[in-house]
Amino acid sequence: MHTVVVGTSGVTASDVLAVARGGARVQLSEEAVAALAAAREIVDALAAKPDPVYGVSTGFGALATRHISPELRAQLQRNIVRSHAAGMGPAVEREVVRALMFLRLKTVCSGHTGVRPEVAQTMADLLNAGITPVVHEYGSLGCSGDLAPLSHCALALMGEGDAEGPDGVVRPAAELLAAHGIQPVELREKEGLALLNGTDGMLGMLVMALADLDTLYRSADVTAALSLEALLGTDRVLAPELHAIRPHPGQAASAANMAAVLKGSGLTGHHQDDAPRVQDAYSVRCAPQVAGAGRDTMTHARLVADRELASAVDNPVVLPDGRVESNGNFHGAPVAYVLDFLAIAAADLASIAERRTDRLLDKNRSHGLPPFLADDAGVDSGLMIAQYTQAALVSELKRLAVPASADSIPSSAMQEDHVSMGWSAARKLRTAVDNLTRVIAIELYAAARAVELREGLAPAPASRAVIDALREAGVQGPGPDRFLAPDLAAADAFVRDGRLLAAVEKVTGPLQ
Repeated sequence: MHTVVVGTSGVTASDVLAVARGGARVQLSEEAVAALAAAREIVDALAAKPDPVYGVSTGFGALATRHISPELRAQLQRNIVRSHAAGMGPAVEREVVRALMFLRLKTVCSGHTGVRPEVAQTMADLLNAGITPVVHEYGSLGCSGDLAPLSHCALALMGEGDAEGPDGVVRPAAELLAAHGIQPVELREKEGLALLNGTDGMLGMLVMALADLDTLYRSADVTAALSLEALLGTDRVLAPELHAIRPHPGQAASAANMAAVLKGSGLTGHHQDDAPRVQDAYSVRCAPQVAGAGRDTMTHARLVADRELASAVDNPVVLPDGRVESNGNFHGAPVAYVLDFLAIAAADLASIAERRTDRLLDKNRSHGLPPFLADDAGVDSGLMIAQYTQAALVSELKRLAVPASADSIPSSAMQEDHVSMGWSAARKLRTAVDNLTRVIAIELYAAARAVELREGLAPAPASRAVIDALREAGVQGPGPDRFLAPDLAAADAFVRDGRLLAAVEKVTGPLQ
């Protein structure tokens, strides 16, 4: 099995995906162990002094003014974990929790947190054993980081709370640790706080959303090309020289993808036939501009994610010169903003896809296709309600595009008086990505049927490959009305698991 080695300089997005989704094992580097030990010596030295140091010998948040005597400090660390593990609602997905735990381990291994090497090793042991603490939907304000979600993970390290085993069964964490020979940790000065102060949940969800959106944006280029073909549109708007004079990289990539899919099509260029039109509708003609803007948004989001993956997010932090300093690096604003930005882009990509689908189904705008792509319009409703479903999804995506990061609600007796809401932004982006997949699947379903209804005109070889693969996947073609939900679910799976891209890239080569 693949092993990810965690050092002191951060991790990559590929590392996160390997651990969160691929079940990769985690190993601490010798460099990380040495850095952990060195930072711990600094914390131990400060703990032995009479002067109060925040996070080491004081309370937390609004209670930071109280100096904690040595005999109460272990209890203080246990108490912060127990009291902060206050999440509610349904459990979040296993991959989210694994990403959360791995990214906290990444910061711990930086040597800036003061956590002992044995605590870091126990974190790795839980990941390697497939033990996933139960983390709840609600509880994080995104500042000081994802406190409640991280607390539920820290609670499992202590052998408390509930966790899901590798068999998917939820049990008391103490039982699971014992079954895998893992000794619960006894937290010491600063360790409880260090396990909680991070943007790890929102960052993990950002990394996974970017991976999913990379697939979806390329898939959307394919479905837009199919719709252009089915509407007998022109591919002249995809010429690279037109996009070179407005040099947005994402736009050029999207146009190039569409052009590659449409190469050799016998359906394009018929816009001057029976019902001549000078230009195609915006939803067809401007597809690269909209999808391209979303791609460029993703580029910015990746930059933010990469910076955060290289960061050590904690408060206070241990510096190489021996100082332990308070800071505000736990604030989730940089991550929260791009999570919201991606949700806006996803909503707009879904919106333009739905407009193309609606055009395919409207006999007044589809340039010769039957109403609703029905077999016998009037007797058959065709894809009328499939478009309703798509429209409902788009409406939901628009609601999900309302930014969470524009909100802030004060907490901790006004000590934490401005928060990022980054966890909430991440949670709604996951839903947006899920719904965008369904919207693209419905456009694929409609466009494939519409292309097949253009008798006597041959689609592009890449389009034909997609339609053939879709039919082989059990998604039926034109014909009388039937139970649509299974077909739509199969189309969704076809997009979601990458078979759409695999089919088209066998003809076009890798899309951008």
